[in-house]
Amino acid sequence: MSISIPESTLPRIGMVSTHGYVAAEPPLGAADTGGQVVYVLELAKKLAQLGFEVDIWTRRFEDQPEMDIVNERVRVLRVPCGGRDFLDKEYLVRHLDEWSEHALRLIARHSLTYQFFNSHYWDAGYATQRLAEALAVPHIHTPHSLGLWKKSLMEKDYPHEAATFDRKYNFTRRIAEETRLYGCCEQVIATTPDQLDMIVRDYGAPSDRVTMIPPGYDDNRFFPLSAPTRDAVRQRLGYTGKVVLAIGRLARNKGYDLLIDAFSIVATRIPDAVLHLAVGGTSPNPDEQKLLDELHAQAATLGLTDRVKFSGFVADADLADHYRAADVFVLSSRYEPFGMTAIEAMACGTPTVITIHGGLFRAVTFGRHALYADSFDKEDLGISIVKILKHPRLAQRLGRMGAHKARSLFTWTGIAQQLTSLIETRATALAFTDTEWDEPWNDGD
Repeated sequence: MSISIPESTLPRIGMVSTHGYVAAEPPLGAADTGGQVVYVLELAKKLAQLGFEVDIWTRRFEDQPEMDIVNERVRVLRVPCGGRDFLDKEYLVRHLDEWSEHALRLIARHSLTYQFFNSHYWDAGYATQRLAEALAVPHIHTPHSLGLWKKSLMEKDYPHEAATFDRKYNFTRRIAEETRLYGCCEQVIATTPDQLDMIVRDYGAPSDRVTMIPPGYDDNRFFPLSAPTRDAVRQRLGYTGKVVLAIGRLARNKGYDLLIDAFSIVATRIPDAVLHLAVGGTSPNPDEQKLLDELHAQAATLGLTDRVKFSGFVADADLADHYRAADVFVLSSRYEPFGMTAIEAMACGTPTVITIHGGLFRAVTFGRHALYADSFDKEDLGISIVKILKHPRLAQRLGRMGAHKARSLFTWTGIAQQLTSLIETRATALAFTDTEWDEPWNDGD
């Protein structure tokens, strides 16, 4: 790599996210490019505001440049491995030893020093552990999702396909690497209570080295509007009737088919209800196109062709307005580690229904901040949506209190402060005890 890296006197943090299209302006909705990329970029920006230089390390492929400048303190550094083609995240691990070797050479060439590394998802955790051990730098890992959890839920959802899961999703390798990683890194960041419990109980990670820090949102972008301004936004976007909205990547686990089933309940009770599916990227791959075709066919079979609108890709600059223009936002996932889109919708003052097959519903109070339902139960999910559309006082309460909940718990500034506080606490403990990172400091010693 021939990039020029200027010197800085500020402390430096290394964020590592190896799969997908990680960029200063990422193509959200592209393969393996969704909420995790947003998470990494937004957290990096907030860490920079707290006084750090931040390098986001990722894989270089296709015709990507070696470096992207996000802002004056944040940049994306790309290291090649596995050739120039896009590689699915499930099997990227086969090439990550090569990636780590190239990254170590670049770090040595430019004499880069890091306060700590924060890796994201198991593939990046695998790659980063080698960097951390070679450089004697603390490694904090954020799983985002867990192989054991995903495997269990998929086996319940698609039992007839269970024999193919290991070949498709590489679960055996993934779970083995996750188990090793959680036992080796200095700290694991769970994003929900369910994740924390599983990492300790099922993966055997030391409980004192697992901390829960939820994802965040940008409160400078996502906030409620006045009623007249919202009406103007709806008119500009062409939203009419009672709008039920879902936004996200085109992936089967997002449960859009479950939402269409639930909307069939809504449609019989709310004559002017319309479901907007703002899903996928600008150029769907064959698997995504197949799923999109199935969703179109499902809507037609249910007689909902005119009431299910496939909005397609929503540009990041327009995202907040789409949330605000909706009457209800629905997170219908089959399994969802957290649900960033739901938090963003709540922050915009939009009443939200959340799947119980994820962690977010445990952080909110039913009927106060949001409603939650079983996305596999179309009556449960559908009637929850109907309740909001039929009862204005409930909708107003959820909109107001949901936005308040989002502001109080989930801003990126708060997340960045918790992360830096965590590593500072561990460093203080190390200084006092002169022991390894995995030995807790006891005030009584």
